[in-house]
Amino acid sequence: MPHSISLITTLAAIALVLAFRYPLATALTIGASLAQIGEFSFILAGLGMSLGILPAAGQNIILVGAIISIALNPVVFSTIEPVRSWLLKHSGLARRLDVRQPETAALPSTVDEARLTGQVVLVGYGRVGRRIAEALLEKGIPFVVAEQSREAVEALRKRDIPAVSGDASDPMVLAQAHVIRAALLVIATPDPVKVRKIVEVARQMNPHIEIVLRTHTEEEADYLRKEAAGEVFMGEHELALAMASHVMKRMEHPAR
Repeated sequence: MPHSISLITTLAAIALVLAFRYPLATALTIGASLAQIGEFSFILAGLGMSLGILPAAGQNIILVGAIISIALNPVVFSTIEPVRSWLLKHSGLARRLDVRQPETAALPSTVDEARLTGQVVLVGYGRVGRRIAEALLEKGIPFVVAEQSREAVEALRKRDIPAVSGDASDPMVLAQAHVIRAALLVIATPDPVKVRKIVEVARQMNPHIEIVLRTHTEEEADYLRKEAAGEVFMGEHELALAMASHVMKRMEHPAR
């Protein structure tokens, strides 16, 4: 029974991910991650017991199935690459599924070329990225957003804002954002590992590009400055400066 639960869940997840036009490797990874029975099953089992719908034996079966599926999960993950390699070797369909990309992975052909030269490439459209994007829009400065969320990219395109989906540490994503012809790269994501990789890739593609990035810690900020990664902004530091500036102005002209 546990094997059946894991298999059905995995196959359903893989099929769903492929239906949304993600590549085969992504589908296999998500399928493996969802193979185990989650903690929510315990809540449902407890609710079933309290309502008298589920007998004690049924709860025990769910518990045993969950334990076994959790124990098997690392094994399932270890099979991802062998299964993918076997499928790619024996199936033309698998090869097509493995290389395909969603429509949001490339800029629409309708984007004016003038907006893709000397533009800002904005990586990340979270809380910080949104504010930067709005400021660029207000000033009429052309920019392209590179964001992992396809939903966010689709929403941006509805507003006629050029955007591509994907991990910006992947050279293909930065290429689609036309970083080669960009004047400025703004990295609004705080992940230090990805930030370094994005900087490295961007510099290889456009050695003269100016880079602005963010970080959360003094150590990471010092490292990035030593590596000449670009202009580094640290959230707490910039907030403290803004607050201190406000305090100084108020104390120079205190309210009467």
